Amino acid sequence: MGALAAGAAASQVTVGLTAGLLVLCMGLWATGLIAEVVTALLFFALAMLMKLAPSPTIFSGFASQAFWLVTSGMVVGLAINRTGLGQRLARILADRLPNSYPGFVAGLIAFSFLLAFVMPSNLGRIALMVPVLLSICDAYGLTPGRPGRTGAILAFGIATPILSAALLPANVPNLVMAGTAETLYSLHLTYLPYLGLHAPVLAGVKGAILTVCTVLLFRDRIDSERPPMDPLPPISAAERRLAVTLALMLGLWMTDGIHHIPPAWVGLAAAVIVMLPKVGVLSGDAFSQIQLKTCFYIAAIFGLTAIVNESGLGREIGQALLAVAPFEAGASAKNFATLVSISIGFLFATTTNGAPALYTALAQDFSQATGLDLLSIVMIQVVGYSNVFLPYQAPPIVMTMDLGRISLADTTRLTAMFGIASLLVAVPVAFLWWRLVGGLP
Repeated sequence: MGALAAGAAASQVTVGLTAGLLVLCMGLWATGLIAEVVTALLFFALAMLMKLAPSPTIFSGFASQAFWLVTSGMVVGLAINRTGLGQRLARILADRLPNSYPGFVAGLIAFSFLLAFVMPSNLGRIALMVPVLLSICDAYGLTPGRPGRTGAILAFGIATPILSAALLPANVPNLVMAGTAETLYSLHLTYLPYLGLHAPVLAGVKGAILTVCTVLLFRDRIDSERPPMDPLPPISAAERRLAVTLALMLGLWMTDGIHHIPPAWVGLAAAVIVMLPKVGVLSGDAFSQIQLKTCFYIAAIFGLTAIVNESGLGREIGQALLAVAPFEAGASAKNFATLVSISIGFLFATTTNGAPALYTALAQDFSQATGLDLLSIVMIQVVGYSNVFLPYQAPPIVMTMDLGRISLADTTRLTAMFGIASLLVAVPVAFLWWRLVGGLP
């Protein structure tokens, strides 16, 4: 009895320490008081010093597919930037954008989604495209100080992390969700079924909502006449090789249900190819310019989630939520709304990058309470965490503010309006779409 009591006491101490570490790390990541990578290293240090779990558990994030997909995505993004392929795509876009302000905004939003197919890094797309878009705005007469310039840049910056939630390998929250589901439940998500379930609403409907919100908040007009832009130079050999590599990568991603090769390993192979001598477009030394801090951040989130699950803290959090959540077996609409609300609630404490880790760790409990299968429970959260209300909840939006020299007030106006409109329109439409395609009973 004494040994059992001592073991139970030790277990409670571990749970308490894990809870403290969870609050500390999520709080620092949400507020940004210190750099994300410093918080990640702090997690690894404290978890090992306090012996909260074996080292394979604490460092399990480095073995996750998400870690390697983020890393490879940064390599591919650097290649797109270095070869000039990104600027070429932007110029092709600029030549085809309508001469009306609503059409201009809608075109930028659509381009942000299409770019996510070939460049799986939100921050990389923002860093590459915002300077180019500022030049495009100048060409269209949207000079500094005009509301249309602010609206156009913000529309692209907000669409980049939000609409890309409809593409499995295209943003960090998706990778956190998929990696956690794989680690905890051996649940593997595939590219095309994921795209078919989420893209019509999270990309199509929300893209239209974002266009309307932007045009209403930042009213402006584009002159019918604009000076011609300089002609594009001939496409280089490096751009051709990279385009072929990207086409192969995208093709393998879209057919993963046939060959069963996870997107992470396809992305990693593409990253190796672009750095091979003569075949690739980057030298091996270019890897030193990759921002590995984001990769360490992803690894820390997975390690923290694994500890939360192994210590029993996840079970206790799940039981607390189940005690207050109005789940009801067979009540699809009520359960869907409750699960989306829980996912949104996590955003305010942990941002889009951390919310999927906490939610997915509780998916088994939610499944038992609602009667929904585990895959549906995991996928419903995407409707929630793609619904941001404040800029800090999505780091790419903050980066857009910095690069575009846009005020926090203007950014918050658009994110708040877009978040509320999406909650009122896109979430109910998502529920109806899920019922139509058989995602919900």
